[in-house]
Amino acid sequence: MAIASGVPVPEIYVLEQEAGINAFAAGFTPSDAAVVVTRGALEKLTRDELQGVVAHEFSHILNGDMRLNIRLMGVLFGILVVGLIGRKILEGMRHARDSKGLGPIFLAALAIMVLGYVGLLIGRVIKASISRSREFLADASAVQFTRQTVGLAGALKKVGGLAQGSKLEAGESEDVSHMLFSDGVGFSGLFATHPPLLERIQKLDKQFDPRQFVDIHKQWGGNVDVLAFDDEMALAGRSGLAGASPKRAAPPALPGADSQVRVEARAVSRQVGNPANDDYRVADQLHHQIPDELKGAARDPAKAESLMLALMIDPGTHAVQLRLIATALGDQTAQLANHLGASLASVHPMMRLPLANMAFPSLRRLPRPRLDQFTAVLERLMHVDGQVLPYEFCLATLVRVQVADFLDPPNAKAVGRSKLTDCREQAIGLLALVAEQGHDNRADAERAFQAAAAVLFQGQALPYQPPSDWRGFLDQALPTLDRLNATGKQLLIEALVRGISQDGLLSVPEAELLRLVCAALHCPLPPVLSL
Repeated sequence: MAIASGVPVPEIYVLEQEAGINAFAAGFTPSDAAVVVTRGALEKLTRDELQGVVAHEFSHILNGDMRLNIRLMGVLFGILVVGLIGRKILEGMRHARDSKGLGPIFLAALAIMVLGYVGLLIGRVIKASISRSREFLADASAVQFTRQTVGLAGALKKVGGLAQGSKLEAGESEDVSHMLFSDGVGFSGLFATHPPLLERIQKLDKQFDPRQFVDIHKQWGGNVDVLAFDDEMALAGRSGLAGASPKRAAPPALPGADSQVRVEARAVSRQVGNPANDDYRVADQLHHQIPDELKGAARDPAKAESLMLALMIDPGTHAVQLRLIATALGDQTAQLANHLGASLASVHPMMRLPLANMAFPSLRRLPRPRLDQFTAVLERLMHVDGQVLPYEFCLATLVRVQVADFLDPPNAKAVGRSKLTDCREQAIGLLALVAEQGHDNRADAERAFQAAAAVLFQGQALPYQPPSDWRGFLDQALPTLDRLNATGKQLLIEALVRGISQDGLLSVPEAELLRLVCAALHCPLPPVLSL
């Protein structure tokens, strides 16, 4: 799902002591996201059902709900502190020897305490209302993502049918109730953080009868080998307790490394943070075709940095680059990078960015000094031959952006407030640069630039002047353009597609360059761009 979304793979955790069926996503940005599931979810849910739950949590990641959830927790705690201050003042006054003149202080402390607790009550009602609306959106997004309702509906049915339901035993579960897949506390009415369970189920399965909860309890209430059940259902062509599974279409074939694909600018912009079923199936195909050795390296903290360095190694200068790696990070890192580089030579270009996103959770586990050292070496590898390719630069920029988001998540703004008029110079320069990279001669590049510029600045005649120092330009332009508002980013992506393609055709290297630029702007694109 991370490959289909074009975002780094999140950290994965299991709440081993929780028998209830639940899950949640946490973090400020996709670069520091974590997805957590309970042991009960792993033991009671089939593959399709677990897929539906994880797709639900991924929608929270892509829709920015994690950031909203954590801010809600902070606001509510801040209001609670006001009430606690008033209460502590009142408690302190009980021990005062002389109560003369304390009347005004008592009234002020009482007012502060009442204000804090009333504010907390109102805040929890607001939190619950926001959470309910986001849960409906997440359910809808999960269905769009997996293109089936069987899995998500099945998971919700088991929550309602099994004795443990979604309840969490941890004492602090109320604080995170609005982040959970299903209500883990038991609130109802105004304080309910989730829509009624039956309503969620019947939006997915209109024929569902609540009396079926009894049958679900009989079938799944005891110990069931869910993996064996999955195998049995697969052989029978069925999917879990919900009956026949939808017929799975063959995934679209990957375009050849030297081929061109037809794209449409507006359709591509709609894919940002909005993967569909085809994207999931292509991602599944990419994942299975990546050699096991490279996938293993991406998941191993001891090998992930060597894999990322191998992605930057140029066959023409690999000897010099390997010496640089050995000097900075050690001979073992350089030898492993050289070995992995040989394996990378045979993989499809579309697998390189997914590999980088798979490796990022392992990179995050490096000590801070080593992480700083690694990013510095990654930058130096680009300059070994004096000719930095746009792909190399954008990959290094993407890693730098993801590391910055991880180390300082509160300042990682996925959507800013700037308008295109505030970033005019940077937008024009970027369009000129991608038009130049996407065409072999100046005349075609200039025509593409004018078509792209018309998307942003219609009716204005703009000179075609690609930046001479494109690396320095991108270093300054990308952070500025990252502060654009949502509408500005949407138009910019449509213009970029126009500028980098000729007659709507895009080569695989150009598509990967576009995806890297968009990822640096916090606009992740799926592996295959839309027609």
